[in-house]
Amino acid sequence: MAGIRAAQKEKTRRALIQAAMNQLSAEHGYASLSLREVAREAGIAPTSFYRHFQNMEELGLTLVDEGGLTLRQLLRQSRQQIAKGGSIIRASVTTFMEFVNNNTAIFRLLLQEKSGNSREFRMAVAREVEHFTSELEDYLVDEQKFTRELAELQADAIVRIVFSVGADALDADNKERQRLTEQTIHQLRIIARGAEATRTAAIPTE
Repeated sequence: MAGIRAAQKEKTRRALIQAAMNQLSAEHGYASLSLREVAREAGIAPTSFYRHFQNMEELGLTLVDEGGLTLRQLLRQSRQQIAKGGSIIRASVTTFMEFVNNNTAIFRLLLQEKSGNSREFRMAVAREVEHFTSELEDYLVDEQKFTRELAELQADAIVRIVFSVGADALDADNKERQRLTEQTIHQLRIIARGAEATRTAAIPTE
């Protein structure tokens, strides 16, 4: 019996998360969402909302956390393609752009709240960006043998570029999104070559 109740509670919780995502758009940011409207779309009474989240801010922070986790998981999978002879830059950029296309509401939320009015939201988004950057930095150190300092600089540049391009891709059609993808791949390859040249220049000659 307890297991059935727990499953139903999780189902309702997921319904609230999905309802909030459904209502996000370029015109309606998270701050404009109404608890009553979210509860109505999820099919529950507004008073039942508080059985799952303390307030709308907690629901929003959950969206940020889940969006960041989903993106990191997808990028981990894309990095595995390098073992199959694929291009790590192409695989990562393509995966990122697919995430933006398939999770427009979540990515728009990340962008909007990155500089929004809520300190809690800003900190949550900053943490997700930091996780994203740190994983890339670790990959550059562990797999490509860069120094920590050079990996940090390279990872930071890459993340800034892809998030900026992701913002441009939100309202782009397929043709423009493909152009942005190819342009970003070229830009990141230039950064990678620059990092490699910097590493080579730092190696003392005999």
